[in-house]
Amino acid sequence: MSDAGTRPAEGATGNGVPDISGPTDVESLKAEIEATREQLGQTVDELSSRLDVPARARESAARAKDTAVETYRESPPLVIGGALALVGLVVGLVVWRKKRATRRRKR
Repeated sequence: MSDAGTRPAEGATGNGVPDISGPTDVESLKAEIEATREQLGQTVDELSSRLDVPARARESAARAKDTAVETYRESPPLVIGGALALVGLVVGLVVWRKKRATRRRKR
């Protein structure tokens, strides 16, 4: 049988001695560990903020409110006109549906 298909384990050299790569100085190892911890902490914070649905919904609502306030400050008559048009549309739809419902009952 041939050993051509087998490879040494990851992190090991062919002679059975582990492959030590990276810093070997104690202080540089400590610095690398601290940097890794900091990066892991940032990753955990980012993941927890992404999974916090209520907080994301509050942020989205606050952004929508800020956008509406900013739009109103830039052109109040336009916003008031748009709001009145929306109210008129809703009232019109309600009246139309009530008339339609009463016509159906008369049949």
